[in-house]
Amino acid sequence: MEIIPAIDLRAGQCVRLVQGDYGKETVFSEDPVEMARHWEEQGAPRLHVVDLDGAREGQPRNLSVVADICGAIAIPVQLGGGIRDKLTASRALDLGVQRVIIGTAALDRAVARRLAASLGESLVAGIDARDGMVAVRGWREATQTKAVHLARDLVALGFRWIVYTDIASDGTLKGANLPAMREMIKAVPDARVIASGGVTTVEDVRRLKQAGAAGAIIGMALYTGRLSLQEALEAAASG
Repeated sequence: MEIIPAIDLRAGQCVRLVQGDYGKETVFSEDPVEMARHWEEQGAPRLHVVDLDGAREGQPRNLSVVADICGAIAIPVQLGGGIRDKLTASRALDLGVQRVIIGTAALDRAVARRLAASLGESLVAGIDARDGMVAVRGWREATQTKAVHLARDLVALGFRWIVYTDIASDGTLKGANLPAMREMIKAVPDARVIASGGVTTVEDVRRLKQAGAAGAIIGMALYTGRLSLQEALEAAASG
């Protein structure tokens, strides 16, 4: 299982939000490129980068920073936030991003089908949920779509990677929503699920691995020192 540090970008800075609330922002670094280098030096196998401005506005707004990150490190980068069509996805991939994540656009099955056909393994479904129901447009809008139902539909369309975020847990340092993650992993046996939201302890990492998660995205716990990257990597390696 991969341990993937998160770098959330807003106005060119590395920040963290609590439960996706833009009013509850903490700036952890004014130099996201240096932060990316730090996580690479600490042994991260991959970075998860989110353009928070892009998620809110519907188009990526920090691509110059993303390009600088990709140029500064050797490990792969996956990017989400405002990627809602093939042109935008291709632009990100051309900058050096290895995988692009679509969230809001995934609810449009025609768009999702076209992107899956053209991008293949470079495409990831970002499914963000409150109480099991999908939220979109930077988590500001709730839908009546169940996360597991969307996941099954997307896998049927050809998606093989899913980042599943439990919004209520994200940024809270209260632990991962293990029942929700287990339900998602069980629902889509043909896909690889990366867990996101609330991963705080070594035990969280171990339980997610035991549940069959392909990866765990960690943000606030790493930035606040509640969990070190080395501890998380060791837990993922040992089970």
